[in-house]
Amino acid sequence: MKNKILNSIRKSILAGFIAMSFNGCDYLDIVPDMIATIEDNAFSMRSQAEKFFFMCYSYLPSIGGYDADPTLLGGDEIWLSTQYSGGVAKNLAMGMQRSNDPYMDYWRGAQSGRNLYRGIRDCNIFLENIDRVPDITALEKSRWVAEVKVLKTWYHFFLVRMYGPVPIKDVNIAINDETEKTLVYRNTMDECIEYLITSFDAVLATNNLMVMVEDQANQLGRITKGVTLMMKAKMLVTLASPLYNGNTDYKGLTDNRGIEIFNPDRSEADKLALWKKAEQACKDAIDFFHSPDIGKDKLYKYTGTQFGNISDRTRLKLSIRGSFVERWNDEILWADSRNWPSTYQDQAHPRDFDASKASGQTSGRNNYAVPLKIVTGFFTKNGVPCIEDKTWNYNARFTPRTIGIDQQYYLQVGEETAGMFFDREPRLYASIGFDRGVWFGHGTTTETGQAPHARAGEYSQNTIEHSWNMTSLWPKKQIHWLTAFSSTSTVTRTLYPFPIFRLPDLYLMYAEALNEATNSQAARDEAINYINIVRERAGIPDVKTAWDNFTDDPKYQRQAGLRDIIRQETLNEFVFEGHRFWDIRRWKLAMQEYNKPITGWNATASSALEYYQEKWVYTRKFTPKDYLWPIHDGEILRNKNTVQNYGW
Repeated sequence: MKNKILNSIRKSILAGFIAMSFNGCDYLDIVPDMIATIEDNAFSMRSQAEKFFFMCYSYLPSIGGYDADPTLLGGDEIWLSTQYSGGVAKNLAMGMQRSNDPYMDYWRGAQSGRNLYRGIRDCNIFLENIDRVPDITALEKSRWVAEVKVLKTWYHFFLVRMYGPVPIKDVNIAINDETEKTLVYRNTMDECIEYLITSFDAVLATNNLMVMVEDQANQLGRITKGVTLMMKAKMLVTLASPLYNGNTDYKGLTDNRGIEIFNPDRSEADKLALWKKAEQACKDAIDFFHSPDIGKDKLYKYTGTQFGNISDRTRLKLSIRGSFVERWNDEILWADSRNWPSTYQDQAHPRDFDASKASGQTSGRNNYAVPLKIVTGFFTKNGVPCIEDKTWNYNARFTPRTIGIDQQYYLQVGEETAGMFFDREPRLYASIGFDRGVWFGHGTTTETGQAPHARAGEYSQNTIEHSWNMTSLWPKKQIHWLTAFSSTSTVTRTLYPFPIFRLPDLYLMYAEALNEATNSQAARDEAINYINIVRERAGIPDVKTAWDNFTDDPKYQRQAGLRDIIRQETLNEFVFEGHRFWDIRRWKLAMQEYNKPITGWNATASSALEYYQEKWVYTRKFTPKDYLWPIHDGEILRNKNTVQNYGW
């Protein structure tokens, strides 16, 4: 039986071996020799088994990948022009998902999605056969087994996050089993959650994972104990959230056995119990990373000297950007060692910063545009939302103002810009590029002079179809400050592995879980302590100071109010990192957020007064069915026991 299983998948395995490519990390660059059969060769010796082991890693979704990750170009943080294809993800952003051939299909592996069920199957094959390898040490075998079990669990979670309840495939179906055994049902949401928790706990209980990476040259990107603890925390916070935790919107979605797969009738006590598990998982991960042996207990702060004696404000902006783009800095818990963004850096860059260069610039940059609603979401310098800050003129946010010397490190002195860019939090200036907004680095060391000039007739204006920014706002955070562009198509990039988990993610998830699990002032106070760690690096006042002094409503004293604070803090801290896409879904805010129009500046105007007028770009219609991916129609036809997701 096993022989038939292995032979039946030999071709797909060989294709996976050959296609596997992880840049920037030697252990992932292994390309195996062609092998006759998996049975005879793949586990006949350590060197061959190692190739299969790394192939199990090859199915990891490419986080931050230009055309393999839905989160950056498939949501509402970055918008693309109609002239720029943007790959498959753009279709998600425009509300064009379909069930006859779903975009970014990770169930079947199509339309830029990876076949995660094939990945799960290969993990199972590895686990079934690793004991056959004769020349491997017990320590190495136990470590590989632990990592593959984590991968298999993470692939299941990724599917649950996309599709809701999915079939759990903890063991492979034998090829000579009766057909009925292949017609599996979707497990219920509760069964999926229990499987994920149990699987993570079982691996962690063995202590077989690396505590931390031991060989920086060859092991960066590998799964460690800390990564696994973070995965478990992310999984539980996600699945404790309203979209998955007793969601009554899907009540009545039953399979042909009459079983409601979303478990919509969960009691409030059961919902809170899941949040409590999420809280504990976050605390376990924090305790691990804060332990003396690991020492990840501080957020990144820029301490470089290559720019000389720069101002505190410029240094703060570099700290915020560097937390994301400085490779393997101390707060990065796990990064995608296969994905070193270049396209994102190119397209996040304006046409140019210099009138003398703009006429010769022919490269395809400038296409990633930021909607105005994302800019509005950042806090004021007082650490509260613009509309809540009683000292900030929200109604004059589009009115041009002349920039004074007090704004020199954020705005270009003597020029005019919109009121919305004055007196905002440093994360806005570090993350967003805008007309007359200072843009440090990229070949210049001046702290105050370089900025886009994007009005009609100016050097950052849209001029050619393949370099067209729809809003005149740029996701600056994605570009390393040492990346430099010439006057034409030449670019010298400073690359970085795309971060998957950063320490602030853990802090804010813990704060969220504390607030949701226990509606008490003590829990809120503890949550606020962790929020304030993130806010301190962001250069804004602590929560109580901000809401007590600059608003008329100290809403942090209420569970619902603190929930709003945590959510906005999360969106601001992780802008352009792929978090918003999943977060507004799990919070069930997508109907509210995605249906807001995409707008930008009136880029065809030459005067400041006319330029700073909000211009409509696109409006999508997000409906309840769009929260989850459709299962391919072909899968529904093939398997009579698979029920389609709501609305598809």
